[in-house]
Amino acid sequence: MKKTVILFSFLIMMVSCGNPFLTQWDTPYGIPDFSKVKEKHYLPAVEEGIRQQQAEIDAIIANGDAPTFENVVGAYERSGAVLDRVIGVLFNLSETDGTDNMQAVVEQVLPLLSEHSDNISMNPAFFAKVEALYKDIDNLGLNQEQKMALKKLYNGFVKNGIALGEADQARMREINMELSSLSNTFGNRLLAENNAFAEEFGVAISEYAGAMASTADRQLREKMFKAYASRGNNDNENDTKDLIIKMMALRVEKAKLLGYDNPAQMILSDKMAGNPEAVDTFLAGIMAPAVEKAKEEIVDMQAVMDEDIKAGLIPAGSKIEPWDWAYYAERVRKAKYALDEEQTKPYFKMENVRAGVFETAHRLFGLNFEQLENIPVYHPDVEGFKVTDADGSYIGILLTDYFPRSTKRGGAWMNNMVNQEVIDGEDIRPVIVNVGNFSKPTEDKPSLLTLDEVETMFHEFGHALHGLLSKCSYKSVSGTSVARDFVELPSQIMENWAFQPEVLASYARHFESGEIIPSELVDKINAAGTFNQGFMTTELAAASILDLKWHMLSELPDEVENSFVESFEDQACKDMGLIDEIIPRYRSTYFAHIFSGGYSAGYYSYLWAEVLDKDAFELFMQKGIFDNETSMSFRRNILEKGGSDEPMGLYRQFRGADPDPGALTRARGL
Repeated sequence: MKKTVILFSFLIMMVSCGNPFLTQWDTPYGIPDFSKVKEKHYLPAVEEGIRQQQAEIDAIIANGDAPTFENVVGAYERSGAVLDRVIGVLFNLSETDGTDNMQAVVEQVLPLLSEHSDNISMNPAFFAKVEALYKDIDNLGLNQEQKMALKKLYNGFVKNGIALGEADQARMREINMELSSLSNTFGNRLLAENNAFAEEFGVAISEYAGAMASTADRQLREKMFKAYASRGNNDNENDTKDLIIKMMALRVEKAKLLGYDNPAQMILSDKMAGNPEAVDTFLAGIMAPAVEKAKEEIVDMQAVMDEDIKAGLIPAGSKIEPWDWAYYAERVRKAKYALDEEQTKPYFKMENVRAGVFETAHRLFGLNFEQLENIPVYHPDVEGFKVTDADGSYIGILLTDYFPRSTKRGGAWMNNMVNQEVIDGEDIRPVIVNVGNFSKPTEDKPSLLTLDEVETMFHEFGHALHGLLSKCSYKSVSGTSVARDFVELPSQIMENWAFQPEVLASYARHFESGEIIPSELVDKINAAGTFNQGFMTTELAAASILDLKWHMLSELPDEVENSFVESFEDQACKDMGLIDEIIPRYRSTYFAHIFSGGYSAGYYSYLWAEVLDKDAFELFMQKGIFDNETSMSFRRNILEKGGSDEPMGLYRQFRGADPDPGALTRARGL
């Protein structure tokens, strides 16, 4: 027996020697050692991480002592250190540098992770210990965070089918594995579609909106719009309709196995909204006034188009079409507010905006940011910052990765590379990544941001703050590990500071002259703050409703053709009252949030959280946008707490009251 143990330990040591994931990072601040990580390391590291965590769970089960929070939940929270380490790097790099080789690695790893997850959540012996604690939760002397960690673990077992019979559990495993694979394939196909679009038009997906607003050639706009709106719907090797049908069939089957009528019921059961009917009512209440506002905007744009008709620039009888909206909206904005993006962009150099974001966090929460040199990074575009508190204590690391690449998926997001948690009394501080797709510098100009991109940087930084400022003991509830319809509050509230006059004065400087942005331009930006909100709100609400309708399906037709995806979407858009001039922000075939991300039946959360963020910012407006008492209350009650309490409880602790639903419509001018 002793020889076997020695031999096994020797083999593990040999594996560890060449694999950087199997040792602690010997780097500043625990930043992953990207220079040593090779593609060949991921799979063996995942396999070893799975083996180690399974052994740790086996030890929890084998413990003969009576179950306690510490020897069950606490022990589980501390398990899986190696797996956390490799996953934190793998999935960030697969999204930001998704080469063919990296995609192949992910395809190998996903089935292993799915099986491992199911092995945990369907383990009856482990569940028996968790259930015993859960049934006695109010008599264990637990603090609120411990209760939330226990509740989350218990609900995870239930929602993954622990109560199912053997045959149904086996089917659930198959469903989970297939869904994981299909979701990954959806993302890969969409990346290929995005690159094909960029190759055809010379415009990255992230630059599409700006191109549509500035392109005078109507035929080119129409061609670009149709190519953009048909991504994943071209009946080629990158078509996603078959994936959507397979995923929805599996999601419906999974919901039914667990006793729900549809996937939305299952997904929303532990969210703030609670059920799909509440979300449906919420969205309908936004959609109706948004569409009416959009119709008013069409009248203004048509008047400008009529001038082009009179000038002979476009044919008589032309009407505003979806490919006209951005162009004529920009024309109306110039006419109404004398505001032109080409006027504003020179004042929004990427580095200056980032400095403004940091200064805002300093004034609100006392944070300081020091740029680090000679640290490991996974791409030359990545820059690193050490974040410290007002007293100099260490908060964490922020990495920024802001420029597009053909191997990077579209959009902007925040990731945790290292989670905040407390292990053996040590507060492990996080490594957070903010990713964007802003315009790259050219030979004669730096990266200059549009107004939307400025807001996006503030938004994603809000997510980063949620991760950085976390003060939780357990990784399952730390940072952004909160209900999906609460997670956007910290991000969206930060957008409110972006164009405040005194904030702009701190960062908006002309990239050539260094001149601070003129007050008259600031006034124009803020005067136009609610401009085009009919369109913006309608396309966002439409995508949210489309997502919800997909996940309220209780069955699919017996014979499902790929054309079902289009017909379903068309009917959903008709039922919601969407006008012909607007399409959902994301059409089904490129709706990565719900088919390749974590927002299934949850895209509404942006609007849901906006009620909270606008209500919260009204308090800042009353008290002062940098009022110390208000900002520190937001830090203590929201940013530091993660998911350690019920979301509405956290919000009430900050606000002292429930949110006012009218805050959203007031802010959007609806």
